[in-house]
Parts: sequence; C-alpha cells; structure tokens
Amino acid sequence: MSKPVVLIAEELSPATVEALGPDFEIRNVDGTDRPALFSALADANAVLVRSATKMDAEAIAAAPNLKVIARAGVGLDNVDIKAATTAGVMVVNAPTSNIISAAELTVGHILSLARNIPAANQSLSDGKWMRSAYTGVELYEKTVGIIGLGRIGALITARLQAFGVNVIAYDPYVTSARAQQLGVQLVTLDELLETADFITIHMPKTPETTGMIGTPQLKRMKPTAYIVNVARGGLIDEEALHEALSNNVIAGAGIDVFVSEPPKESPLLGLPNIIVTPHLGASTGEAQEKAGVSVAKSVRLALGGELVPDAVNVAGGVIDPYVRPGIPLVEKLGQVFSGLTHSPLTSVDVEVHGELNDYDVSVYKLAALKGIFTNIVSESVSYVNAPLLAEQRGIEVRQITDAVSEEYRNIITIRGALSDGSQISVSGTLTGTKQIEKLVGINGYDLEMPLDKHHVVLLYTDRPGIVAVYGEKFGSAGVNIANMQIARHEAGGEALSVLTVDSPVPDGVLDEIRDATQATLVREIDITE
Repeated sequence: MSKPVVLIAEELSPATVEALGPDFEIRNVDGTDRPALFSALADANAVLVRSATKMDAEAIAAAPNLKVIARAGVGLDNVDIKAATTAGVMVVNAPTSNIISAAELTVGHILSLARNIPAANQSLSDGKWMRSAYTGVELYEKTVGIIGLGRIGALITARLQAFGVNVIAYDPYVTSARAQQLGVQLVTLDELLETADFITIHMPKTPETTGMIGTPQLKRMKPTAYIVNVARGGLIDEEALHEALSNNVIAGAGIDVFVSEPPKESPLLGLPNIIVTPHLGASTGEAQEKAGVSVAKSVRLALGGELVPDAVNVAGGVIDPYVRPGIPLVEKLGQVFSGLTHSPLTSVDVEVHGELNDYDVSVYKLAALKGIFTNIVSESVSYVNAPLLAEQRGIEVRQITDAVSEEYRNIITIRGALSDGSQISVSGTLTGTKQIEKLVGINGYDLEMPLDKHHVVLLYTDRPGIVAVYGEKFGSAGVNIANMQIARHEAGGEALSVLTVDSPVPDGVLDEIRDATQATLVREIDITE
C-alpha cells in the first residue's frame, strides 16, 4: 500500500519532519505559488502551512483526498475553516506553542518600560551619556494587573512573582479557587485599572473585547502607570491610547500587536513613551519548533482517524485528563450500538452520568458518532465528519449529563431510536486503577464484561440446556469462548447472553445457532481499535 501523502507548503524545522515519522510520503511545495500548490494538493492527504499559504475554498476544492490542514502556529486567518469543515477536512493549529515566548516577551516589555531600556540604548548609541534622563522604577512591591488569567496570564504571574510584585487580575471566567492557587487576587476591571502600576492584557479578540481598553478605561489608570499588549491588536483602542500617551494620561505603553500590520503611518510609532515591537510574541526558535512538532503530531492522529485535541473545527477543544480515558470506551460503545441496529437510526442520545457531569464531555458525542458510523458507512469516518454524517442522515443527536450514577463512579449510555419505533441502548464504564473498559448494559439488561475485539450477543427464551446448545455450535466451528455473561429479568423469561470469543465467527455458524435456539437476536460485533 502507498503511504499517505503529507505536503509541506512552507519551510518547517527538521524536527517537524522527524515528528511525522516514516509512515508518510513527505512532499514539498512553495505554497505561495498557487498553480504549483493546486497541482501538489491533488493527491495530498495532509498539508502543513505557516501563514503565507492560503488554504481557501479554492485550494481545498483542489484537494479531494485532503483530511487535515495543519497550521504551524496559532492564527488561522489563511485557512477557510468553514470550507474545510464542509469538505470534512480537519483544521489543526498549535495553540500552546508560543505561550512561553509570549509570556517572556510581556515580561521583557514590562522591564523595558520600568527601566527605559530601549530609549537609553538609543541615546548611548547616539553618543549621549544621559543617566539622569532615564531614571526608572523598581518592580519590587509594585502592583501588576493582568487582564485575562488564562495560560499566558498564569505564566506571567509565576515569572513576575519572583520580582516581589503584588499580582491582581480581572477574568470573569476564572474561579477564586484557581486565582488563589496562582497567588493572585481577583478584582473588577475598574479596580484593576485604578490600582495597578503595570497592566498587561491577555484576552481573546472578540466583538466584546475589541476596544475594551478605551478612553474611559485609560483615564481610570494612574498617571504613573504603564500598559502592555502582546495579545491581539485592537484590544486597546489605538486612537485612545495615542491620545492618552500624548497628554501624559498614563506614563507609557508596550505594544507588540496592532490593528493593521505592519502599522504603516501609525501615530503611535513616533511617541517617546511607547515601546513597540513587530509582533514578536511567537518569534523564538523554540516556539517555531514547538508549533511544527505539535501540528506534526496532530497530523499523525488525524490521518489515523483519532481525536485531535487541537482541531479547531471539532467541538470539545482541550480535553481534561479525567475525560480523556473515556473517549475510546465511548467509541467502542458506538460500535456495539451500531452492531445491534436493525433499521435506520432517527435519533441518538449520549448520556453521561456521574462525576463526569462536572467536566466538558462534549467530545463523547463525537466519539459515539464515530463509533456508530465506523462500520456502517463506506467513507472514512473522523471526528470532523461524523456529525455531518448524522446530519445528512437526518439523525437527531443530543448529549445529556447528570451527576447521578448509583452503581459506578461514571456510566455512559448511548441510546437511540430506530425508524421502526424500537429503541437500543448500550452502557459502559471504566473500572479499577487500570481503567478497564467494560460493557455494563444492553437494552436494560445489566452486565459487567470487559470489551474485547470479538463479541456475540444472543437474546432467547431462558430454559435449561440452552447454553450447551450454542456452546457446542461454537466448539464445532473452532471458536473459543473466552468470557460469557447471561442477564435476565426473571426465570423463564428472555435472557441476554454476551460472549467474548477469540476469533471471528465463520459464515453460517450464527444462522445455525439461531435455528437451534430460536433466538430473537443473534449478532456478531467486531470492535476495531
């Protein structure tokens, strides 16, 4: 078999290629050369880009075999995410690759503002010796206000606390317990603006946060205070900042990002009390290499049909370590579920009960759909196109969570309605320190059986000798029964038998068992990893 083709459209580090490994055919193309790019995309399964290559709708349409677009960096302005999703193409980036670099640059801006380092350097380079003109301030015992206490904000906190500063923060999505863990006091935005000697902003750019620091907010700051933005251009209103700096409303600013880049003819560039850098937040060798290696690993997962935590067009986002072990379990439950269906699905509920109620488990819905469709559609199923497959088939999909789980710490159930009016449900859980995947329920019958590669499910009227009947049939066919459980609601009623067998069942054997037992359900379920 030929190897999947991975197209590298821009210069990436040798470590990126090494991280891809030997399982792919690596090709290179100049992504800015559109005809060459389109030609190379014709049989590409994945493409790795930085910021120069435009993966728009036209480029995606030229790549019929494409499964993943990987951006070795954070921004995705050069990727048409909507067009990619419509085409069933996963889009991944490297959202954490530059967080240390961005945090260190922020600290660098703060130190430069406090000690006038750039201006003093330029003055001395010009042959001047002006020590008194560049008297600065110590960070020790100053108050630093962080707007946005996410991953970068937390890194900045840890680094600045070594200077003996007092850190306060505004973030409406951070709990007081988390802030206390970081050694930070949560305050309102107004309190932060009025109190801090240095302010740094680390918020995502949204309609709500664009221009969130404008004239009213700058006027609340101390006249001796400084503000830094290495996050996103436009979080600080540039006109308002120019006015505040020009009129000494605040002491100074450090800016790495702008509304328009490069910021040609920006009035901010000529001010003496501002330090500017050309969007250097991710511009370190380490960050660039981390980005490449990160997306290379994501490409490996994506082409293997696995969940990619950094996929931007897949719901679920970053997956909590407590949630992650349940993903393969849910996918296998989906395969068991689809193996029991006998008519088209009309709706699917993914129910999560127990301690997982406190976590974001939206990824379980994707895992369930991927498992359900894996063995019932001809196309390759991924976490990207599984919801689209459900939508195309008119299947209503819901996720339900609650904290009640009477027998297990957590239990996950996939429940579905079929077009003939019947319902199917399968339940599973993880048990023990080894987190063993177990099937614990089918259609209301209670079980506790480890999930394996080959299972057979039988439903028949309970009566003496029935186990010997199908046991003999499997034995005669050379199929070894490794495990078996029988569940029933009452003696003499219907019994559900679930068997684990060591190998696939030969053709015809299940028909013989059905005839010999008068079973109403006989299904072989093979689970793929």
